[in-house]
Amino acid sequence: MNSKEFKNIFDTVAKANDFEKAFGGWFKESSECIIVLDLQKSNFGDYYELNIKIFVQGMFGNKYAKSKDLVKKHTGDIFTRQPNDYKDVLDFDTSMDDEKRTEKLESLFSEFIVPFANKALSRIGLKELAEQEKIFLLPAVKEELV
Repeated sequence: MNSKEFKNIFDTVAKANDFEKAFGGWFKESSECIIVLDLQKSNFGDYYELNIKIFVQGMFGNKYAKSKDLVKKHTGDIFTRQPNDYKDVLDFDTSMDDEKRTEKLESLFSEFIVPFANKALSRIGLKELAEQEKIFLLPAVKEELV
């Protein structure tokens, strides 16, 4: 599987899990938050990092709307990446047949991204994720979430 094929499969899986593709990334939003998934190609090997960015409406007085800047320029109010258990699905230097890579990608969504995103779509959910140490909140962000 090459990079382009992988991105097409990622797109299919993301859309099947209610993410909308726009501006080169995938979005899920609520009235409180926008979550952006961005596949970032590494300059150091044949792999991607999955940037997971959370933009909280009203944080520091900001009102967010889906845009290319949210995907490519900004890191979000909260930023994380895929769990280490799923790094290999994004790494083409790791030998894995296409079917297994697709299954593991579907697992990444069902076991991590979807439950994480569902919580991260609200301020209360973000506080819970921080308490469970699934995300790190910078002090200023923590103060704003109150």
